[in-house]
Amino acid sequence: MKIEQKKWDAKNGWHAFNYSDKIESPQLVLVFGNRELLEKETVYQEIKTMYTTARIVLCSTAGEILGRNVFEKTLALTAIHFNQTPIELVETTISNANDSLKAGETLAEKLPGKDLKHVLVFSDGLLVNGTDLAIGLHNKLPKDVSVTGGLVGDSANFKKTVVGLDKTAESGKIVAIGLYGSEIMVAYGSLGGWDDFGPSRTITKSEGNVLFEFDGQPALELYKKYLGDKAAELPGSGLLFPLSLNIDGVEIVRTLLAIDEEKQSMTFAGTIPQGVQAKLMKANFDRLVDGAGDAAGLTTNRIAKDQAELAILVSCVGRKLILGERIEDELDAVQSVLGEEIPMTGFYSYGELCPTSPSENQCKLLNQTMTVTTLREK
Repeated sequence: MKIEQKKWDAKNGWHAFNYSDKIESPQLVLVFGNRELLEKETVYQEIKTMYTTARIVLCSTAGEILGRNVFEKTLALTAIHFNQTPIELVETTISNANDSLKAGETLAEKLPGKDLKHVLVFSDGLLVNGTDLAIGLHNKLPKDVSVTGGLVGDSANFKKTVVGLDKTAESGKIVAIGLYGSEIMVAYGSLGGWDDFGPSRTITKSEGNVLFEFDGQPALELYKKYLGDKAAELPGSGLLFPLSLNIDGVEIVRTLLAIDEEKQSMTFAGTIPQGVQAKLMKANFDRLVDGAGDAAGLTTNRIAKDQAELAILVSCVGRKLILGERIEDELDAVQSVLGEEIPMTGFYSYGELCPTSPSENQCKLLNQTMTVTTLREK
């Protein structure tokens, strides 16, 4: 595997970043960047001119990752040449969160199943119920195929997210990248680092990813009481106080996307099942950073330290807002675990897709985590 990385910014245009193998014929180019930039047709055409033979995936972000650095209003490009790994790319379009399960099934059915090893998924971050998307993927994928990826972002605006496959990025798109054959090694890990805040409560009324009641009380009213002065800044401040759900003994965190004052409801990035126990969470700076390093550590169970050839990081926008000027600390933690020479790229997201254990294949929608996927060819 060979890696070439470039960055675009308004001052310098396109220029080489840390890792550059001078690839002549990459099969895949990943571009994570500012939503308004990716909506410009000229941007895609520039990238296509640089990499005429590659499949090109564009994803809007809440912050771009290259190496140990986090950027905004830029484009972070990683071109990949696989020596022995065939790839397949497919896409689907979604306009309503209720169609998310079907969208996942459609993507999975489009990917040839023979010799499929792993799937990377990059999805619109606002029009999708990530829980149902994950279920749909695994309904149709072979059971030994693992999935990682994320729901793309739009800074902290929550207005519009875009994804593109071999064309200018658009709203409502979901792209899946299939990695094939016995030569590709994939490892993954995902962890959070938040503290519980307040008592455990029961979800007594919900529909899909919309929460109406805790313990028979209006959800938004109760949530605001815990947020205090931060309630005036909703829904943005909700990123700082995610919801922890206990689902079949596994803790799953959900990020707030929107509120409805009239219905006193809250819309989250994934399904909120009725009857489960839930707790509010708040940030612990050191635990967030440690969680990022521990997530990277989980990948070394399959690919040893210093042996990965590329790391793709998907971290939640909520972590970015909490950590603020310390945000690159979590990237330092990941890099120090993986090895100093391992190229890293990725983005800050509206949701992460990853199995909850390195020994599992079936991914789930996660929120407020650092998710690390590492690749290596044998």
